Amino acid sequence: MSQDVMMLIDDIKNALQFIKQYWKMHGRPLFLVLIREDNIRGSRFNPILDMLASFKKGVVGGVKVRVDRLQTLISGAVVEQLDFLRIGDTEEPPEFKSFEELELPKHSKVKRQTSTPNATELEQQPDINHNDWKNKPIHEILQKLNDCSCVATQIILLSILLKREGPNFITKEGTVSDHIERIYRKAGSKKFWSVVRFAASLLCKLVDSLAPSITNVLVQGKQVTLGAFGQEEEIISNPLSPGAIKDIIYNKCNLQDEREAVLQQELVIHIGWIISNSPELFNGMLKIRVGWIVHAMKYELKIRAGEMPPVDLYQMSPSEVKQLLLDILHPQQPGRCWLNRRQIDGSLNRTPSGFYDRVWQILERTPNGLIVAGNFLPQQPTLSDMTMYEMNFSLLVEDMLRSIDQPEFRQIIVELLMVVSVILERNPELEFQDKVDLDKLVKESFNQFQKDQNQFKGIEKQDDMTSFYNTPPLGKRGTCSYLTKAVMNLLLEGEVKPTAEDPCSIS
Repeated sequence: MSQDVMMLIDDIKNALQFIKQYWKMHGRPLFLVLIREDNIRGSRFNPILDMLASFKKGVVGGVKVRVDRLQTLISGAVVEQLDFLRIGDTEEPPEFKSFEELELPKHSKVKRQTSTPNATELEQQPDINHNDWKNKPIHEILQKLNDCSCVATQIILLSILLKREGPNFITKEGTVSDHIERIYRKAGSKKFWSVVRFAASLLCKLVDSLAPSITNVLVQGKQVTLGAFGQEEEIISNPLSPGAIKDIIYNKCNLQDEREAVLQQELVIHIGWIISNSPELFNGMLKIRVGWIVHAMKYELKIRAGEMPPVDLYQMSPSEVKQLLLDILHPQQPGRCWLNRRQIDGSLNRTPSGFYDRVWQILERTPNGLIVAGNFLPQQPTLSDMTMYEMNFSLLVEDMLRSIDQPEFRQIIVELLMVVSVILERNPELEFQDKVDLDKLVKESFNQFQKDQNQFKGIEKQDDMTSFYNTPPLGKRGTCSYLTKAVMNLLLEGEVKPTAEDPCSIS
């Protein structure tokens, strides 16, 4: 992430905003920015130059700043003694090397760095397939590694060597781990983001501020899950150490693609920042399932591409990934088809306001419990052990929904539960007599939908539910009308309990 200059500039602006908002000490804060050669090389030069110009003007992101020599600013800054860093009697004081000015030969001129063009998609595409090479002899892999100049190909070959021979295996460029580190830096300078993520994953790199970002999510009353979409996820409900987070990421997130372990770290950082500044974007989301968010982002790219091949998420820069995340977190545009909306909302695990309270009310009228995707939620001891508004009940409902592996089907189940709640609320004399299998109700609704499609549009029955997912919830033949019919049929199979206020009762 530090190799994306736009992310670097954004982080500097956020840090200045934070200092402006929370600085309470006497004197002025001193903010140091260390600019390396990599930061001004190629296409990174102009954005950095614009930022430095803003510093010179005295305003950066709405924050007033002053630029001057360090020794001039220190006199007006706060000097704080850090006692907790005091060196013990047995420890030797550290040696610090001062920066030295580079001496250039006489008559030499400093040349501006030539512009490095952005990497094209073709340059990031390897000319070999991992499966074709993973079982080839070592000497063939080494020969190919020496002959090719494409870093995307080299990183695949090095990943094979790393898994088969270990990090200390010697290549022409040194050990495998050293070779991967060089490719990591080279790919970063050329903006080959897919290769950067692959190399970072092989080196098991970890972002420093990952643990605080997860804590930012937890203090908002939400949980985080890490793991690839469709695979087992690890639920994080308490703050963890960086080491524990690293173990989870590299055991759960790279099962399908090595690069996802790094991408999910980026997303955790972005989510931690967004939820602190715009918590309303996470309304209705009790669990932040990072693997499912990756799935939603890939689906969004597919929607945007239309008939063309979608952009590879792993080839996008960290700043582009952050913007895409913000795009999918914002409420879906009205012009979108309902399949797209359900896919995105289902992937985000988004629920309507008061959803979990309504599930509690349903359970009160369902003596034999609910079934979702084979998971059973009993009425008792659930109602006796918990209360309507406690977090444990909401998490219990989420655990029941978590076993659904299709985002759009999950969203239909959420809609069905809202329909059941409204029906029971308006008909207090009704209650379910048997176990309520929500999957079965959706299937019955879809079958009736298919019959109507065949009758009115001449469309033959099929197992694919895409057309049902793409139907608006409201309207004469909306999904809610079919879900309502299925629910009412099940309710009317049981007994109707008369009440004293019932005008239809005969004394």
